Amino acid sequence: MAGPLEGLTVIEMAGLGPGPFAGMMLADHGARVIRVERPGNLSVPNDPLTRNRESIALDLKQDAGRAIVRRLAARADGLIEGYRPGVMERLGLGPDDLLSANRKLVYGRVTGWGQEGPLAQAAGHDINYLALTGLLSCIGEADRPPVPPLNLVADYAGGGLMLAFGMVSALLAVQRGAEGQVIDAAMTDGAALTGALIFGLRAAGLWRDERGANLLDGGDPIYGCYVCADGLDVSVGAIEPQFRTALFAGLKLSPGATKSEIAAAFAGRPRSAWLECFEGTDACVAPVLGLGDAPGHPHNRARETFVEVGGVIQPAPAPRYSATPNDAPRAPRREGEDGPSILAEFGFSESEVARLRDEQVLR
Repeated sequence: MAGPLEGLTVIEMAGLGPGPFAGMMLADHGARVIRVERPGNLSVPNDPLTRNRESIALDLKQDAGRAIVRRLAARADGLIEGYRPGVMERLGLGPDDLLSANRKLVYGRVTGWGQEGPLAQAAGHDINYLALTGLLSCIGEADRPPVPPLNLVADYAGGGLMLAFGMVSALLAVQRGAEGQVIDAAMTDGAALTGALIFGLRAAGLWRDERGANLLDGGDPIYGCYVCADGLDVSVGAIEPQFRTALFAGLKLSPGATKSEIAAAFAGRPRSAWLECFEGTDACVAPVLGLGDAPGHPHNRARETFVEVGGVIQPAPAPRYSATPNDAPRAPRREGEDGPSILAEFGFSESEVARLRDEQVLR
């Protein structure tokens, strides 16, 4: 893979959610990521989150399977895992075990609640982690329960992206002469960090503790979504004064119009008419596209924001680089497809590989 991380090797212990997202980010940007699959792991066919990897399937219940991971990690730059705290230690694959053999290894861990704390061993999902940060309470309409923002904030922004950033930061430190270290990426910590602005606004007295009463949560009529005459939606984000002026001029409303007045105006014409009306202005009006429509939008087509990989339309790698551009993504490999070649590269003989297959250590 081309990209700024070319030359780095990361072992990914296969899991769900933020771990694969971090693995995708690292692989998209040039790192060699070897994904260690476990039998029975849930998966989505041609999952974009597993693109650009090599795949080896091991039975980690067997000593020989765990020994292979130790051998891979001894020559790798990094390892990422997303199991509950203590699982890797019980497998003999915890940080103490692996860093003792490779002092430069960056060992990345992503969990919902973190490696320590009262909830460290509790089960949970994105919505639970986000709930504990206070931010979920801000999302949704007034007088109705909070609305889950899919699993984007805690799983991916607060978990996967934070782990990828932590890995790159620590790997950079190693290149500058530091020892390897452990990254503790808790989705609660990362999700909370994404809300830094909201906490700042609240501390300044500019945010009220109720949904639908603030600038960015739909409380201000110039920041939200509206239904047009054809039932299609538009988004409006005219925060600055000059943008508000452009919005109200296009709607033919007086400055300071209410949400109901703006809604009535948008409801009077089909979306295509409004998009034509606001084209070339700074009213900050954009169509709310469906997942099937977004790849075909002219701007997304021009920037190649979406690509087709293995028959699946999916987001392209981001961000982009002027000097070290990323390669086009490769489709996910079949589970375990690269096992024999990986083992050969790491010094296993043909007879050893055959024995590991016979013993079903290598799947």
